[in-house]
Amino acid sequence: MSQEPQQQVVEILREIREGQREIIKLLSAQQVAAEEHVKKSRETVAESLGLQRLALKRQRTVTLIAVPGILACIAAIAYLVMRYF
Repeated sequence: MSQEPQQQVVEILREIREGQREIIKLLSAQQVAAEEHVKKSRETVAESLGLQRLALKRQRTVTLIAVPGILACIAAIAYLVMRYF
């Protein structure tokens, strides 16, 4: 090979190497962004699960209070109906 084609090959290889370095930088930045997104998603899921557990506890509490109250009201109405009719 003569000097000029060799120089062109070297230049092309340098351009390829620079392109690969830029790609690696972009991939690294994307990886960091993806890791942050995964971390935020995990935090959001954990918070959601916590809120769901809290809602279930509150629902149980309301059920334990409301059901006996409703049954007591039904029993009182039944008593009044039986007594006056």
